[in-house]
Amino acid sequence: MSWVPDRDPILGDAESTDAIELVVVPRVRDLGDGFAVRRALPHGKRQMVGPFIFFDHFGPMQFIAGQGMDIKPHPHIGLATVSYLFDGSITHRDSEGHIQQIMPGAMNLMTAGRGIAHSERTPDANRARPHSLVGLQSWIALPEGREEIDPSFQHFSAHDLPLVEDSGISARVIAGSSFGRQSPVGTVSEWFYAEVNLLAGSSAPLDADHEERAIYIVEGEVEIAGDRFEGPRLVVFRPGDAMQIKAITKSRMMFLGGTALEGPRYIWWNFVSSSRERIEQAKEDWRQARFGEVPDESEIIPLPEKSY
Repeated sequence: MSWVPDRDPILGDAESTDAIELVVVPRVRDLGDGFAVRRALPHGKRQMVGPFIFFDHFGPMQFIAGQGMDIKPHPHIGLATVSYLFDGSITHRDSEGHIQQIMPGAMNLMTAGRGIAHSERTPDANRARPHSLVGLQSWIALPEGREEIDPSFQHFSAHDLPLVEDSGISARVIAGSSFGRQSPVGTVSEWFYAEVNLLAGSSAPLDADHEERAIYIVEGEVEIAGDRFEGPRLVVFRPGDAMQIKAITKSRMMFLGGTALEGPRYIWWNFVSSSRERIEQAKEDWRQARFGEVPDESEIIPLPEKSY
């Protein structure tokens, strides 16, 4: 995905408790060609939750035969992308030579580090018929001292990830540790990510173990400490309190967060860094085609004139 800043909407009601720091209404952002997303992070009042610095929710999008998502090759530095689908499929290609079809429930972690380019397109098999697409993409800012690591890509199918099931609850541990289970995904900092599905009347615990925590309500309505929240919403919690999330209706959520980074990050287009000078270098590297070619691709997204 690509990022361009936009103004944040103002939430009309103070939907919060003492344990809740912020409630974010995702803003709609058009990435071009009618591809719109709901963007929860970064927000004017909150740049990151743990190392999560970017959070996009796309779909449900309906495509007729012959159409699909086409995000041309574009660059990243200083971050890792997490692509996670609920419906549909995406073909990932990157300049390190990785080609991977992304399916619902799978974990796909592309670590850009010192620099990578990639494309995201609807597979030909899906494009041949009417199809839908629903999912999330997040960026994980890399910690100081690890921003320039070698680029890499990890893929874990839905069957590879721990699944916790109990009465009225189903939770897939995508990264880090949740619900007493550990994901096999390798990370360079402490963060966690889990998909949580609840039937109406069921509850799920949000542990206090992690320094920074939030839930993203994809769909449904939940109750937290007596207040109700409908999706889509990002609810950011203050540290220290274990919480119970109760579903008023059948609900799908993402639990996320982790250890806060040592400081804020600069963001320009698709570049994240603790150094403005490094971002300027990345801009010039993309202009001069130094990121490497993406397999089976002949187009690129050109560097925009401005991002702020």
